[in-house]
Amino acid sequence: MSAATNTFKGSQGISRRSLLRGAAAFGSLTAAGSLAGCSSGPPDGTATWSMWSSSPEEGQVWADFGAHVEERLGIRSASQLTPSDGYVTKLDLQLVSGTASLVTALNGWLIPTYAARGAHRELDDLIAADPEFDPEDFYPDIRSISSFDDRTFAIGFDVAPTVLYYNRTLLAENGVEPPHPTEPMDWDTFRELTIQLSGPDNQYGFTCAPSIDDLVSWIYSAGGNVMNEREDASALDAPEAMEALHYVIDLFVRDRVTPPISNLVTENSLANFLEGNVAFMQNGPWQVVNVRGASFDWDIVPFPAGPAGSKPRVSGSSFAIPAAVRGDDLELAWELLKVLTSTDALNIYARAGRNNPARLSAGTAFAPPPDNLSVVQRILAGEVAGGHPFDVTTNWNQVRQLLGQDLPRAFLGQRGVTETIDGLTPRLNVLMRQHQDHIRAGAAH
Repeated sequence: MSAATNTFKGSQGISRRSLLRGAAAFGSLTAAGSLAGCSSGPPDGTATWSMWSSSPEEGQVWADFGAHVEERLGIRSASQLTPSDGYVTKLDLQLVSGTASLVTALNGWLIPTYAARGAHRELDDLIAADPEFDPEDFYPDIRSISSFDDRTFAIGFDVAPTVLYYNRTLLAENGVEPPHPTEPMDWDTFRELTIQLSGPDNQYGFTCAPSIDDLVSWIYSAGGNVMNEREDASALDAPEAMEALHYVIDLFVRDRVTPPISNLVTENSLANFLEGNVAFMQNGPWQVVNVRGASFDWDIVPFPAGPAGSKPRVSGSSFAIPAAVRGDDLELAWELLKVLTSTDALNIYARAGRNNPARLSAGTAFAPPPDNLSVVQRILAGEVAGGHPFDVTTNWNQVRQLLGQDLPRAFLGQRGVTETIDGLTPRLNVLMRQHQDHIRAGAAH
């Protein structure tokens, strides 16, 4: 039996009570050590959970999470770690085949998709019945991200706004003062700086991904959105969104302040920034752990302010329970989910620099460097700059794929912005109508 087929199905065959009775034997099980190596999958009653993991640093964090689960629950923990690029495909297959883990990690933009499908269960009944669980300890943004149709479908483990990284060393070498730590630059100032800091010797003012995930923060800051207020039609052709699209794409095509795109598949803004010859990078605090290895001095500041202010997307990730988990397995899954999102677990996550934790009580563990890291929590608290919920549809992956097919041609200068959006709009409208169908179906679950 494969590890996958022995996860959820295996746990269905054992009760919570028998599981806890078996916990006493866990010490000897752990001591044996080799059992997992001799078996093709975790034993029945294992606390199984899935997560994406694409680097040794991430793997160490999840290993520490696993040890924490075992200490808290007194049973074996088995994490299924999958590279981020393949995580959703694997999870879809596991959910369809009934082999998903008891608890699965979900990027926030996927939660409406799975909730509308009925693939993951609503958690409000479990929350209401558990006086130990305090939902008020979680940032409001992640509670919103983890909900669909005003119902809770997941519990968060991280949440953060997009920010602006800057290369302090490069700015100093060019006689440029660091940006204000809390007052966002306006778009005119930012564009002037990126032009000033671009030079003939492979020096560039700015880098971001040529994709909707990065464009959307500029669109929000211009007062626009991807979809209209009713979420039944595209709004990318509205004046506000078009202003943002022209602004960012002009940085690539007209001002040429960005590193040249040699390969759309491998284009990576983080890699560009780490080269040390790029002044500014748009990215999230989830890259802090990777940028800490940079060979130059750097810091972060709020996202540039457009006509509507500084409104970068606020993103987050959560843990959820597949809908097929029931009975005593559900009791175990809820206990496991609580441990994975506990203050102690999120302290592990934040101390490793992975991202800002979803719990307020774990916030102090996400500590500098960089020097201005606290601005992340101040933005979430509404004290400085601002943020915008990452508005997504129940078929956001299809929206991303559609935009990913045509938008890059605008970044490459092969097609004008207006022509690109005119060509995309009819197909986006079809997806928005499909989104409405999903909402109606999801409300029936």
